[in-house]
Amino acid sequence: MPTARAISTAVLLSTATLLASSLAACAPTGRDGDRHGDTGGATTDAQALTGLRNQSLAWKDCPAPAPVQGGGEAPGALPDGTRWQCATLRTPLDWKNPSGESMDLALIRARAAGDPDQRIGSLFFNFGGPGGSGVATLPGLAPDYEKLRTRYDLVSFDPRGVGNSAGVRCLDAGLPSEEEIDNTPDDGGDETNALVRFNRETAAACEKNSGDVLPYVGTTQAAQDMDLMRQVLGDEKLHYFGISYGTELGGVYAHLFPEHVGRAVLDGVVDPTHDLMEEALAQAGGFQLAFEHFAAWCARQGCTLGEDAEDIVDLVVGLEAALDDTPLATPDDGELDGDGLVDAISGALYRQDYWPALRVGLEAAADDNGEVLHDLAEALGQHGRGGDTDDADTEESNEDDAFRAITCDDSSNRYTVADVESRLPDFLEASPLFGPGLAWSALSCDGWPVPGAARHPEVGAPGAPPVLLVGNTGDPATPYEGAARMAQRLGEKVGVELTYEGEGHGAYDSGNTCVQDTVDAYLLNGTLPKPGTVCEAEPLPEGK
Repeated sequence: MPTARAISTAVLLSTATLLASSLAACAPTGRDGDRHGDTGGATTDAQALTGLRNQSLAWKDCPAPAPVQGGGEAPGALPDGTRWQCATLRTPLDWKNPSGESMDLALIRARAAGDPDQRIGSLFFNFGGPGGSGVATLPGLAPDYEKLRTRYDLVSFDPRGVGNSAGVRCLDAGLPSEEEIDNTPDDGGDETNALVRFNRETAAACEKNSGDVLPYVGTTQAAQDMDLMRQVLGDEKLHYFGISYGTELGGVYAHLFPEHVGRAVLDGVVDPTHDLMEEALAQAGGFQLAFEHFAAWCARQGCTLGEDAEDIVDLVVGLEAALDDTPLATPDDGELDGDGLVDAISGALYRQDYWPALRVGLEAAADDNGEVLHDLAEALGQHGRGGDTDDADTEESNEDDAFRAITCDDSSNRYTVADVESRLPDFLEASPLFGPGLAWSALSCDGWPVPGAARHPEVGAPGAPPVLLVGNTGDPATPYEGAARMAQRLGEKVGVELTYEGEGHGAYDSGNTCVQDTVDAYLLNGTLPKPGTVCEAEPLPEGK
C-alpha cells in the first residue's frame, strides 16, 4: 500500500539509466576521497562552505543509471539534439558540521533550448517518494516539460540516501520479503508479531548496511543540499517544481531559505500539519474516495462488477477478504492475495489512464482469474522488493529502503501495536479496503535507530514570494485538503492555490491543458492565476 510516496508516474514512465558505479562509490567520502574526511589539517566551517560553493561541476554525457537508481538504458538526446548531462556535487554529510565528512550527490540536466537572453535559470525537479531517483526519472518525463525548457535548464538529482547519492541499503540475508508479510494482520498474534519483527529486523539491517548515512538523510538536510546546488549552478533564486513528497521538500526549503525562493510550483501537495498516523488516515479516505469515483465510472461503462458504485465497492471488499483466505494462483507460479488486490487497485488510482486496465483486472478476478491484477500490481511497482539475498549489489532500486529511511528520519512518531489497534476503527470507517493496510503502515519506523526530527515538517515561510499550489480534488495519495493547509502554513500571501477537479495523483502530468497552461504561465512569465481558479478534467471517453 503506498503512503505519501507516490508510485510516482515519474518512476513508471522513466527511461532510467545504468551508471556503472558500484554501491561502494555511493558511500560518503571526505573532501580528499577519504571516507573519514581527514584533510590533514584543521578546516573551519566557513572555509569548508566557501569551498563547497565554489566547486566546479564536471558535466558529462550521462551513462545509464545504476541498478540502485532503477536500471535501464542511458537517456537519448532530446528532439532538438540536446544531450543529457550528468555530474556529481560534493556536499557535507552533516550540514551541522560542514567541515567534516562529505558525500556525493548525483545530478542531471538538459540545457535550455530557447533564446539565451530569455533564459531564467535552472528549474529543479523532485518527483516524489521520498526515495525516487530524479536522475533516472527526469529524462522519461522531459517531453511533458519541453515548453519550460524554452527558458530553463531542466535539472534533477538523487536526494541524499537515494540512488547514486549514498543510497541507503537495508538488504540482509535471511530477511523475509514484504510479500511474505501480511500487511493487514487480523489474528492479534502470529501475523502481528511477524509484521513487528519484520520492521525491527529491517531497521537493524539498515543500520548495519548504511548506518554511516542514516542520521543524515532527512528532508531538512536535503533542502540545504538544494540551496548548495542553486549556488553552484549560479542561480540567484531557486526555481522549483515539486510533486507529492517533492512538495514537502519544497515547503521545507521555503522555510529555511525564504529569501532564495524563486518561481516555485508544488503539485499533489502533502499536508504539512499531519503526523504519520494522521497522514495515513487521510490517505485511507483519499483512496476510498478515488475508488468510489472509479466504481461510479465502471458502472456507467456497464462493467460486470455491479449495477452501481456501491455494489462494486461492496463486491471488491468481499473479494479482498476472500483472497486473504484463499489466494488465486497465477500462471507464473505466483498468487493474488488480498494485499495484492489492494496493491493493484491503489496503483491504478494514481492515473485515470489506468482505470480501463483496472476494470479488466477486477472483472477477471471476480471470475477467479488473478493474472491481470497480479501483473498490473507488478507493472505499477506495487509489489514489495527486497528479501532473502546475499548480494548487496542486487539489481534493484533502493527506492523502498530510501523511503523508509527518509520517512523515519523526518518523523518523531514511533507507534506501537497498541496505538494501531486503538485507531483501527477510524481507519475501517474511512475505508474498509485501504484502511487496514495504511493503519498498520504506521509501524514502519518501529525500531528505527535514528530519532526522528519532528511530528510534522516546518514549512512556515513568511516573506517568501508566491508559491503556486496545485490541488487535485480526486487525489488519492495527497488529498485535496493538503493544498489549503500548506497555503496556511506557508504564510499570508505566499501560498496561491489552483484547483484541479480531476482524478489521479497530481495534476500537471494528467495532461489537462488548463492546469499546464496555468503552471507554465507562472513559471515562464511570472503570471499567477486569479484566486479561486478551477481547472476541470476532461472525462475518459465512453466505452474506454
